[in-house]
Amino acid sequence: MSDSEHEHRHVPAPGRRGILAGAGGLILAADADGAAAGVTRTATGQPGAARASRITRGRTLVHADLHNHTMLSDGAGDPALAYESMRSAGLDVAALTDHATLSDGVLSILDPLLPDGVNRITGLSRSGWSRTRDLADAADEPGVFTAIRGFEWTNPLLGHVNVWFTDDYTDVLDATLMGGFYRWLTRQDGFLGLGDGGADGLAGFNHPGREPGRFNDFRYEPAAHDQLVSLEMFNRYDDYLFEGWAKGVSSPLVTCLNAGWRPGLSGVTDEHGTDWGYPEGKGRTGMWVTENTREAVFQAMTERRFFATCVSGLRLDATADGVPMGGSIRRARGDIHFAVDLDRGADWSGRRLDLQVLRPGDGVPVVADVVEAAAGRVTRFTVPLDADDGDWVVLRVSDPSRPNGTPGPDGHPCNDFGVAYSSPWWLDPA
Repeated sequence: MSDSEHEHRHVPAPGRRGILAGAGGLILAADADGAAAGVTRTATGQPGAARASRITRGRTLVHADLHNHTMLSDGAGDPALAYESMRSAGLDVAALTDHATLSDGVLSILDPLLPDGVNRITGLSRSGWSRTRDLADAADEPGVFTAIRGFEWTNPLLGHVNVWFTDDYTDVLDATLMGGFYRWLTRQDGFLGLGDGGADGLAGFNHPGREPGRFNDFRYEPAAHDQLVSLEMFNRYDDYLFEGWAKGVSSPLVTCLNAGWRPGLSGVTDEHGTDWGYPEGKGRTGMWVTENTREAVFQAMTERRFFATCVSGLRLDATADGVPMGGSIRRARGDIHFAVDLDRGADWSGRRLDLQVLRPGDGVPVVADVVEAAAGRVTRFTVPLDADDGDWVVLRVSDPSRPNGTPGPDGHPCNDFGVAYSSPWWLDPA
C-alpha cells in the first residue's frame, strides 16, 4: 500500500451521527503542480484535480453540464453566447436543453387548471430546435470541447426529462403522459450513424421529486431501460437525496432505483440566467471518457461512467471488486472491496471527507457503512453486501462539518453536506 492510500476495515454503521459544528466550508483548490498537463481549471480559474485516475486506466476525466436554458424557452440569455461561456468556465462537455412543452396558446388555456406554484414555461419552437443544432455544431471541437444539443420534455405535473442525441424533439402535446414519452423515446432513428435505429436518444430524470407526479412515482418501463441513463442528484444548489421527505415523500434515489431503473447519477446547474458554467456550488457531472467527443460522451453516458458533484474541479473514481461505477458486480453476496480516488488539488490534500455506503431502504437509503477518507488519497475498504437486501449500492461523499440543506430523518448519517455521488453498482449474480 502506497503513502497516498489508506485502508478502512468494516465497522457497523452508526445509529446516529451528530453534525460537527463550525464554519469549515468547501474551499477552492489550487493544485501544487498546476502547470502540469491534464490539470483542469475551476470556474474561478483556479486549478482542480488532474484528469487521470489513480485506480483505473484507459479513460480521462471531463467536466460536464448537461442541463441549461436560454431565451429559446424560459432562460434570460442569448443562446449564441452559452457554449462559449461554458467552455471559458472550464467545462469540457456542455448541452443546451431548452424546454419542450406546449405552445403559448395552449398554455394560456391550461393556466387556470395548474396548481399554485406551477409556472407557465415558454416552449421550444421548431426553429429554436434547429438553431440549437447549428449552435452546437459550430461550438463542437472534437478532442477539446463537446457541445451537445438536447431538450427538456416538460410536464408541469409529472416531471421534466432531458433528452440528448436525437434529431427530433417532442413536447407534451404530442407525448402528454409518461407512457407516451417512453413510446416516443424508444422509436427514434439512429444516432450519428451509430446503432440500428429505432432507439437512439438518451434521457434523464430532472430535479426528481420536485413535480408532484414524480414520473408516475418512477413507474418502471422496461423498453426505456437502456436509454434512461441519468438521475439528477444535484440541481442548482440543491441535493435531491431527501427531496420531499419533509412532506412525507420517499427519497427520489431510493424510489427510482428500487423501481428497477438503472441510471447513473448526475449534477447540473439548470442555468436560466446568463452566466452559464460559472456559479460555484451548483451541480456538475464528472465523466470518464476515452476521448472528448460526442461519440465517447454517448458511450460514457450509456455505461453510466459518471458521477454527480456540486464542486468544480473534483475528481471521483471508484471501483467495487474492480468494477467501475455504473457496472455490475457478478455475485449476490459477500465482502465487496471498494477503491475510491478522490481529489481536488493541493488545497484539498488530506481534507477530511466521509464516504457513505448507501443501500436500498424503506423510504430513505440505509447507510451500510461510513468510511472516513482524505482527499488526495486512494481509500480502500470492504463492506459485506447481500442482494437479498437490494441489488444496488451507491457511494456518497460528504463533508461532515456542514449540514444538508434538505435533511432526512433525524439522525440519518446523510444529514450532512453532500459533495458527490458515484453512479450505482448492481449486484447481478451470473
